[in-house]
Amino acid sequence: MKYFPFCLLFLFACGNDEANMVVNNPNWDTEESINMNAAFSEEEDDEINLFLSTHKDWKMTETGTGLRYMIYDRSESNDSVFAKDLVTVEFEISLLSGEVCYTSAVDEPESFVVEKSDIESGLHEGIKYLCVGDRAKFILPSHAAHGLIGDTDKIPPLSPVIYDIKLLNIKHP
Repeated sequence: MKYFPFCLLFLFACGNDEANMVVNNPNWDTEESINMNAAFSEEEDDEINLFLSTHKDWKMTETGTGLRYMIYDRSESNDSVFAKDLVTVEFEISLLSGEVCYTSAVDEPESFVVEKSDIESGLHEGIKYLCVGDRAKFILPSHAAHGLIGDTDKIPPLSPVIYDIKLLNIKHP
């Protein structure tokens, strides 16, 4: 029995070498990458549309970047957001599955400088549709949210996210 640990080590060390090999495809080119990305984007777009088909009361507008937004509670304010404004928002961020990832009820309202802060590009785009006091829902496709790697915490890789957001304040420069 004194050879048992050695046998286990040998069994685990010897694996299928083909499974561990990286295969280089000399025919892979930029066009192939573009086609793969287009197919992924179309699949994600279908996923978002399927989600919206189950939320028929969400009357979303889609922008050229794929951001979908809906302002569901308009304030009386005409104070609009522009680049370089410091904005403060309440928010809830969830996945299409309904799982809540972050909320300002726990994490406190967040402030950021529009088009200058290191946050989701879709949030920079969407916030400019709001005035102080407005409440909105944004659906950010993964490329406008956390992209290929997610946020390495609660948002998985390649995940569209839903923002339920209220614009609390704007400070113009």
